[in-house]
Amino acid sequence: MTSSVQATAEHPPGLIARLGAEALGTMFLVLVAVGVKIFSTQQGGPATALAIGLSVTAGMIAFGYVSGGHFNPAITLGTLIAGRIRAVAALAYVVAQVIGAVVGAALVYFVVLASPVLADARAALGTAAAGYGEHSAAQTQLAGVLLAEVIGTAILVGVFLGATAGRRAIAALAPIAVGLATAVLLQFGEIVGNLPFNPARATGQAFFSPSWALEGLWLFWVGPLLGAALAGFVFRGFSNFPAAAPVAGDVPEAGNDGGAAGAVQAPAVPATAEAPVDRSRTADTADEARDFFDGKKGQ
Repeated sequence: MTSSVQATAEHPPGLIARLGAEALGTMFLVLVAVGVKIFSTQQGGPATALAIGLSVTAGMIAFGYVSGGHFNPAITLGTLIAGRIRAVAALAYVVAQVIGAVVGAALVYFVVLASPVLADARAALGTAAAGYGEHSAAQTQLAGVLLAEVIGTAILVGVFLGATAGRRAIAALAPIAVGLATAVLLQFGEIVGNLPFNPARATGQAFFSPSWALEGLWLFWVGPLLGAALAGFVFRGFSNFPAAAPVAGDVPEAGNDGGAAGAVQAPAVPATAEAPVDRSRTADTADEARDFFDGKKGQ
């Protein structure tokens, strides 16, 4: 087992493997989100939000070491703006996430078709689709839903960025932090309009819902991406702050090279020794969130 982990750290997964992990993780998330919402006897509520949050935690634990565990275009955008992933890889991530979301929603749709109790499959999936106005449980209008999506997604992306970087970040706790944040935000967003704070999930649900879901889908891309950009710029700004003056007894830190903002740095190497270079971390594979789950922070 140890040799397998070391091999993964020395040879980071390629882009295809990372895209597969993102697609599978997003499919699992949407499958749980839509399925639990439709088949829950409570028709939503804390149980649904908690189930979705747990699915995020499980997905990050299962696939985070491969891709970083985004499963959300908003998180990928925030990670891109924060300088932790290349633009080409980020775009590929989004495509994989949308494909995974559509597959996940399709699986639930086919299950609903086989249920004699639910006569209209599209109407059933519509109960889980994001909406505003007459399609919101609280009749929340467009401006209110947009504001909620921006704020909620900014918080979610901020939690992800903060939990996967920093001197005191703990890899085992990051999935729990992101999962709990997701559950809390979804409980808030459910009454506002089934807000997913995830454009990929909103897209997958809309494809198999009544036509109004697709007509309003643009809102559930614009809002989350604005929130993600806000969080990404804030964290990028954090990385540009000057380092604090060293305190007696502190472990010296290496200078910030821009490649792993906020990550734990290795102790200074004596002048007589040559620091080893990890040549596996090329520009094409650099992704601080994925490196965090690989246990490679600060390398």
